[in-house]
Amino acid sequence: MKILYIDVDSLRPDHLGAYGYHRNTSPNIDSLAERGVRFTNYYASDAPCAPSRTALFSSRYGIHNGVVNHGGTEGDMRRIGPNRPFNHHHTPYQAWVDKLRFKGLHTAMISPFPGRHAAWHVTEGFLEVHDTGKHAGETAGDVATEAVRWIKEKGSEKENWFLYLNFWDPHTPYRTPEDYGNPFKDDPAPQWLTEEIIAKHRESYGPMGARDLVQVKQWPGLPDEIASRADFKKWIDGYDTAIRHVDDHIGKLLHALEEQGILDETIIIISADHGENQGELNVYGDHQTADHITSRIPCIVAGPGIKQGHVDDDFHYQIDFGPTFTELIGGKVSERWDGVSFLPALTNGESRGREYLVVSQQAWACQRAVRFDNWMLIRTYHDGLKEFPELMLFDIENDPHETTNLADELPEIVGKGLRMLDQWVAEQMKSSEYPTDPMWNVIHEGGPFHTRGDYALDGYLNKLRKENRHAAAERLERRYRPEKFTK
Repeated sequence: MKILYIDVDSLRPDHLGAYGYHRNTSPNIDSLAERGVRFTNYYASDAPCAPSRTALFSSRYGIHNGVVNHGGTEGDMRRIGPNRPFNHHHTPYQAWVDKLRFKGLHTAMISPFPGRHAAWHVTEGFLEVHDTGKHAGETAGDVATEAVRWIKEKGSEKENWFLYLNFWDPHTPYRTPEDYGNPFKDDPAPQWLTEEIIAKHRESYGPMGARDLVQVKQWPGLPDEIASRADFKKWIDGYDTAIRHVDDHIGKLLHALEEQGILDETIIIISADHGENQGELNVYGDHQTADHITSRIPCIVAGPGIKQGHVDDDFHYQIDFGPTFTELIGGKVSERWDGVSFLPALTNGESRGREYLVVSQQAWACQRAVRFDNWMLIRTYHDGLKEFPELMLFDIENDPHETTNLADELPEIVGKGLRMLDQWVAEQMKSSEYPTDPMWNVIHEGGPFHTRGDYALDGYLNKLRKENRHAAAERLERRYRPEKFTK
């Protein structure tokens, strides 16, 4: 069995043609979706990068494995403790990639991610790890060159293998080579973001908001702020061009497999670590929330033994992937994993979804959200210097870009979601080997890593005042230092 897992950083599904996007960003990915299974409600249990990939490879929620932040105590995996075995082979602690290895698959990773995030734990079970050497500054060409070389050498030599690789281009700063051009210069940007919404965003505040975009840019023509739909189009052109650039190189991987005569015997997965807000909740080009846009990711699986042309609308986590493929190769699912196999959905199109999902974010804000029915209920515990209310409720089917918070209008739906969230936390804490919820450790250590401490608050307040955004600065300071405004 040959398995190629392509992880495209920051790839949101609704910017792919297979998921209904109006721009031609993904012809090669779309062709895979046509001959495989496409999952429409597939979510990262924990975001962003390090929590998501840790959850994926451990098949455990962040509340169990401990990696929910990008620094501090909860940036590392929790120790097993006195029950730690000599190694994890054939124990309940064995990673699913290691199970693939013991079933005879040659396992390899092509990614700078473990070094970039000091997340060496994700390499467990991999016989080879190739760091492409640019600390996530890689373009799709850098990654594809290494992957094609591997396919021509090890991919053709080994009978059974699992190759995991990362493309980074859709992660800011967009790094598509300038000579690639802009294939979308004549295509309109998504219509949902209106001038009125942009004006409201500019009156608000928050990292990566309309007036606080990342200032490191590699693709030409990106705006410094979002002041109009014209600016938004330039910004989205950068993101979509990066996706198309990746898709072109996915085509090169498919061609390499075909040249080696192994395309028809290779299962190919297209997925991501998280999505990417592009204006939703006043976050542009980043992944700072536990909302529908950051948490939902694409999942397309095609290849031998996979049902063709099937669309699965059930709820699944990315942590369910490991158990699914462990079962596919005849392995046994570990009792310590939180993931649940959806193999019958892949092979026969059978329903194997969950009743609801709980997703988390604690690196840019501290939030947990419940995805159920057509709703997404988000509870904010630490706003990460963003102007979020404690509760937000969105009708995802009718308002996928989360423009209207219905929490005050639909208290019974809010109550249902909060009961699900409370039930989920209670169940996870009962089964946890630690008596503490890592989210509260994050909050007590100073909050999300990227917006942590008085230095970050003071620096941002100074920035707002320097830009004459005094009303926004006062609202932010009242949240964090209310005593300053009391007599």
